[in-house]
Amino acid sequence: MTKTWANMTAAELGTGIGAGRINPVELCEMQLEAIDRHPLRDRIYARVMPNRSRAEAMAAASRAKAGLRRGVLDGVPVSWKDLFDTAGRATEAGSALLRGRTPVADAEVLRVATLQGLVCLGKTHMSELAFSGLGLNPVTATPPCINDEAAVAGGSSSGAAASVAFGLAPAAIGSDTGGSVRIPAAWNDLVGLKTTHGRVSTKGVVPLCEMFDTVGPLAHTVEDCALLLAALEGGRAADLGGASLSGARLLVLETVALDDLRDRPARGFDDALTRLARAGARIERGVVPEVAEAMALTAVLFTSEAYGIWGKVIEAAPEKMFPRILERFRSGAGFGAAQYVAAWRRLHALRAVWAQAVAGYDAVLVPTAPILPPDAARLMTDDAYYVSENLLALRNTRIGNLMGGCALTLPTSEPSCGISLMAGPMQEERLLRLGAAAERALR
Repeated sequence: MTKTWANMTAAELGTGIGAGRINPVELCEMQLEAIDRHPLRDRIYARVMPNRSRAEAMAAASRAKAGLRRGVLDGVPVSWKDLFDTAGRATEAGSALLRGRTPVADAEVLRVATLQGLVCLGKTHMSELAFSGLGLNPVTATPPCINDEAAVAGGSSSGAAASVAFGLAPAAIGSDTGGSVRIPAAWNDLVGLKTTHGRVSTKGVVPLCEMFDTVGPLAHTVEDCALLLAALEGGRAADLGGASLSGARLLVLETVALDDLRDRPARGFDDALTRLARAGARIERGVVPEVAEAMALTAVLFTSEAYGIWGKVIEAAPEKMFPRILERFRSGAGFGAAQYVAAWRRLHALRAVWAQAVAGYDAVLVPTAPILPPDAARLMTDDAYYVSENLLALRNTRIGNLMGGCALTLPTSEPSCGISLMAGPMQEERLLRLGAAAERALR
């Protein structure tokens, strides 16, 4: 029985609870036991929270018995990235700078999700202060990749992805500022949803760049992501019934996103395009030159805000940081307020051009990452390798953040190679329906 539960999606588990086939308390204990006995648990979980998860599972079991379940996922356990505040338990965001930091209240999104019945298993490891797409963190822990334990898992929601991929949580909640949900999801063969900035509350979430920070789920299926989004908001899940690719118009973005594409990501992407077309999608190719200009604004927009938020904390104890991450933060110190304001004004103008250019398409397609997960040991010793892989890791996903929309990554036929579908702001429900149809075509 427990082996069957371990292989179920979050939606299947929730449905089983609703039908009386699964007891939330037994499910929670099974999951806690799996975590406890796993040899890589300390590289995946920063801290497990058995007392909280057991209490929440008992409450879910009582609601189920009384016929008062709060949603499909009521009683389903999930993991949370270690930048979501948890009352009375440390939230350190993968950084020695925040060691021992213990909030007095849950993050707003965790509070809402708990009211919807999600069971909090614990907090997962992440890139230091969320400022890396690689998932390499020698300060706390570097989570493993499901396809290569010597490789990084992708960041910054690295432990979140690993917890799901290694069977230590049915689903996970992460954050995405430049690709931090989508990269680890893709490199671990998961589905990951980047929500529109401002859609899901970030109150009580340790910030990186507040103008770009978003909250999103990582899971095995699009259905799980749709249900999780609803739980995070306290809303209603997208209706995925009858979703189809027939007549869908999809744009393959050729600006920036296909440059320096490695062989396996290219094969996975091309195979995915063939399958989507076979399922009825109309696939076109095109360029949007403004994307390249927006990408050139990345340094001033991201690093200056990140340093503006963390500069004083960092400079009080810079020796506590991994030098590569410290260097990245400090690179934002050289930009002035006028440059930052001008960059944001220009980005707003570029977003308007982008919106017009892609308005006729149901989604824009890009390879989620142009590279495979890099080797963790080599990243620590080979400077040129670190620089090249770090630059490429978040390049494609950052397009979605810069353009201000939502995005969904799906696994392809090549391990650790995802395809991303991007849509406009607040179009998550439509994107999830399209993603559900694409998911069937890609299997």
